[in-house]
Amino acid sequence: MTDATGGRWREFSAIAMFALRAGVEALSHNALRAGLTSLGILFGVASVIAMLAIGRGAEQEILEQMRLLGSNNIIVKPIVEQKEEAAQAAGEKQPRRWTPGLTARDGESVKRIIPEVEHTSGEIVLNTLITREGRRRSGKLVGVDTAYFSLLNLELASGHLFTPSQISGARPVAIIGAGVKARFFTTEDPIGRRIKVGENWLTVVGVLADRTLSEQTAQRLGIRDANLDVYVPMSTMLLRYRDRARLSARDIEQAARDGEVVFVAAGGSQEDADRQAERRNYHQLDRLIVRVREADAVTSTADVLRRMLERRHNNVVDFEITVPEELLRQEQRTRTIFNLVLGAIASISLIVGGIGIMNIMLASVLERIREIGVRRALGATQREILAQFLAEAILISLAGGIAGILVGGGLSLAIERFADIKTIVSAMSVIVAFGVSITVGLVFGILPAWRAARQDPVVCLRYE
Repeated sequence: MTDATGGRWREFSAIAMFALRAGVEALSHNALRAGLTSLGILFGVASVIAMLAIGRGAEQEILEQMRLLGSNNIIVKPIVEQKEEAAQAAGEKQPRRWTPGLTARDGESVKRIIPEVEHTSGEIVLNTLITREGRRRSGKLVGVDTAYFSLLNLELASGHLFTPSQISGARPVAIIGAGVKARFFTTEDPIGRRIKVGENWLTVVGVLADRTLSEQTAQRLGIRDANLDVYVPMSTMLLRYRDRARLSARDIEQAARDGEVVFVAAGGSQEDADRQAERRNYHQLDRLIVRVREADAVTSTADVLRRMLERRHNNVVDFEITVPEELLRQEQRTRTIFNLVLGAIASISLIVGGIGIMNIMLASVLERIREIGVRRALGATQREILAQFLAEAILISLAGGIAGILVGGGLSLAIERFADIKTIVSAMSVIVAFGVSITVGLVFGILPAWRAARQDPVVCLRYE
């Protein structure tokens, strides 16, 4: 560093320290006015902090939901009841076309025919009772393929996945959720132990890692809490528990006549809504999950999949196809618009706060004309007067910014607690808010400081 550069740096430091001391002294004499002036900055910075926290929380939540649903997945769900029918003349009955429903063969054909498809997995869900050592509770038995766990990012805490021999032999084996382990295996390792599900005893070969999922998130995404489920191979479910594809000729004829598959209830007792819905359900699968290799091909693959299933189902649309990624992207766009609106409000608050600072500082210049004249008469330069008033504006804005950061953090916590919206206050948002507050003070303080520095010292001393 040369002597000239060092001299300029020392001069700048001296002016900055003088301006800071003078600014603190001036603001301490008008603390109430300075505090009221900084309120605009406070609310603006608090809004910025809350906006960035909501945006970061929404982004994190979207990523978590994508992990729960699986990336590049397409979900096919059956539709049990068909309501649409064409207008027809009185007495004329339109025969209904028969459809096999959503079956495991659909999944096999999709994987074999559509080249963009990487994996498929069917899912069959059975409401049943889980029993062990005198303890019993209701639960869900889920029949799945081996790819199911990777498609939905379900990780194992212990044990192993189903082996090819267990799948081909429809062995009575199971993978249980962490909640089932906590309920029925409190003091022992469940691997290799047996548990009764429905009427069959199953050997536990794996335990899923605990995955916390709120009820609201589960309902919105249409997924279940894996912690409370028991998983068996698809072949085991179809052979030992339930296979809706096994229909007699009489069942098919009845379905063609009245539009539903009729199962005879044991004992003829009154059944609840779930049992009645089960009686009408002719689909072998409760859900089919399709994984596409490339994210760009998800939408086009969904269209191909729809046309293919329509042909396989005799042009009967008894299924619905959803692309979770598109739904989540749409939700993300909605939240982005919300954040932009909040950002616009925060910007308006910051502009109003900056105008308030400019107004107060201009009034302060008029009130302190004689002070400016005395300082200039004692040797203060225009640069020092400029630095003093600019430092006051920055200090007012900085005080509002620090208070706004604290208020914004508290506001973010309140939003997460009472509005059930996930928020994350990051270090970057604090830095941005801090920089914004200083910038506002600097921008809106320049004009009053320049006006103060341009005052004629002779006129200032004669000012009444």
